[in-house]
Amino acid sequence: MPVKYKDYYQALGVARNASEADIKKAFRKLAREFHPDVAKNKKQAEEKFKEINEAYEVLGDAAKRKRYDELGADWSSGAEFRPPPGWESAGGGAQGRRRPGEGGEFEFGGTGFSDFFDQLFGSRGGHRGAGFGRGGGFAEAEAGAERGEDIEGDILVTLEEAMASSVRSVSVRHSVPCEKCGGAGRRGRQVCPACAGAGQVARTQTYQVKIPAGVIEGQRLRIPGRGEAGAGGGAAGDLFLNVRLAKHPDFEVEGHNLIHETELAPWEAVLGASITVPTLNGGVNIRIPPGTQNGQKLRVRGRGLPQRGDTHGDLIVVTRIEVPNEVNDSQRKLWEQLAHESRFNPRT
Repeated sequence: MPVKYKDYYQALGVARNASEADIKKAFRKLAREFHPDVAKNKKQAEEKFKEINEAYEVLGDAAKRKRYDELGADWSSGAEFRPPPGWESAGGGAQGRRRPGEGGEFEFGGTGFSDFFDQLFGSRGGHRGAGFGRGGGFAEAEAGAERGEDIEGDILVTLEEAMASSVRSVSVRHSVPCEKCGGAGRRGRQVCPACAGAGQVARTQTYQVKIPAGVIEGQRLRIPGRGEAGAGGGAAGDLFLNVRLAKHPDFEVEGHNLIHETELAPWEAVLGASITVPTLNGGVNIRIPPGTQNGQKLRVRGRGLPQRGDTHGDLIVVTRIEVPNEVNDSQRKLWEQLAHESRFNPRT
């Protein structure tokens, strides 16, 4: 089915030939501006935050960006779009999505991804064979009952949601045989008005899904009995949601640890300093030891994401030493004096 084309370059406000550094900088600037925790209009900010996060999910990944660029630059934002022929077989497209004639396609709502992203890169709309992950499947089959198929999709989870458990409304829309015509598309000699001759009608179901604290990238959430309905009295399948952590302007994630890059002035690195760095639940003061090197890692224990045993991962602060772009005459004299008096030579 056609979806609306998304111009990810336009969403981040960068040119199509923008460098990786420019894309990252644009994302961070917009993400800080539209983060729901700081924006005045929470609803509007939440939608914008999802949009720029999805754009960075693609443009910030070299492989995804290359695939996206293969679509060409002639698309206009909001135009109807279908993946080009051969896209799925070449590595794009939703994994495991049912094809027409195989029981219909699934569409998800409330997961944080657009239909456009879904068709190109998502695994939403997938399904697994009947009986997957369950014992007793053969016994049910012998009794004439058939277990419903499991369905699988992706869900975008913010780090704030991963920090504390939350509940998300997720809707599943899929095609089912029309009850009026039994899937035939016709009633006698007349086209079935209930399904307009398609033989299938859309059904949408909404579920409340709990996002447990401490979820990590790639974790699968299982919602029992929310897959396809069984046949002949068989049990319903399950719904599986694969967690994909939303990009954050201040942190990267490694397991349960948060990685934050902080800038230091040269004198802070040489002399040491006390600075404030962000965490997901407020700023924390840390000490920069004298002689700190560029790229040095400082560990702040217990300030990462929750994990089992009522503990947390750590915050890893990575230092980046910045030098002034411009200096005035008096400052230049001080730097020259330092250069004259210092015996330090980084090349020896």
